[in-house]
Amino acid sequence: MAEKPTLIIMAAGMGSRFGGLKQVEKMTDAGEIILDFSLYDAMMAGFDRAVCVIREEHRDIFRELVDERAGKYMKIEYAYQDLKDIPAAVIDGLDDATKEAIKDREKPWGTSHAIYACRDLINGPFAVINADDYYGPGGFVDVYEYLAAEHEGDMMHMCMAGYTIRNTITENGHVSRGVCQMDDEGYLTDIVERTKIMQRPEGIAFAEGDDENWTVMPEDSLVSMNFWGLPGSMMKCLEEGIADFFANKVTENPLKSEYLLPESIDKLIKDGKATVRVIPCQEKWCGVTYKEDVEDVKATLQSKKDAGLYPEKLWK
Repeated sequence: MAEKPTLIIMAAGMGSRFGGLKQVEKMTDAGEIILDFSLYDAMMAGFDRAVCVIREEHRDIFRELVDERAGKYMKIEYAYQDLKDIPAAVIDGLDDATKEAIKDREKPWGTSHAIYACRDLINGPFAVINADDYYGPGGFVDVYEYLAAEHEGDMMHMCMAGYTIRNTITENGHVSRGVCQMDDEGYLTDIVERTKIMQRPEGIAFAEGDDENWTVMPEDSLVSMNFWGLPGSMMKCLEEGIADFFANKVTENPLKSEYLLPESIDKLIKDGKATVRVIPCQEKWCGVTYKEDVEDVKATLQSKKDAGLYPEKLWK
């Protein structure tokens, strides 16, 4: 019998723009966090097991919030993203200057490394989400059905929930999104990580780094919110990619380079090893990138309860 899909939740970020651990910010009168809504939607879609990727020092607060609520209905496990969790052979291959530089690193190694942290817990297909993003129930249904289906051929079959950019921005600053290009059959052909996208007078636009030359983009552009459906074989690809990441990216920028999941997937597409079916989602995102986003998120989630989309208390 095929392994049921597992949900991986990336919750080890530092929340530098937010100014704290935004993943556990309470958003409802019942004390629920954004992740409660994602776990509820995932459970209703068919997921019965989730792995939370966290920093080990945050273990107690996550267990209090997640195990005592969603954990009564789903199997919840934890993986710890640790800066030192790098194969010894990879570290040995670095020059002395880089070895010394990464000792001062505080920033996590990125989303591909977060998934790599789950390698001993995943034996089959899995979905990936961010802990601090509200995605809506539709994406969970579609991604679960894709992962649970049989896929023929030697290619790695993946999927991605694609959201329109106009539904994924905040009024309080800029956001990072993977901007997607697709072929006529709805398969991903290219994904470019844009780290500075925001609403401007001329429209939704992006800029590169500290550059203030803004490029307007179509408001119906599909973007990645790091909501992926991936085969179990992806774990081996991520393990193999770590050496290349350290050899090429870390040596150039030891303190800030990141091993990013969209880039890992894009490479597999370009190498002809994977296909990614883009599943369009019209639901409106909400999330906490900045402190100023909190009140908007609270109002949005309460309005969904008021409309009957969720019970007043998610976990009885």
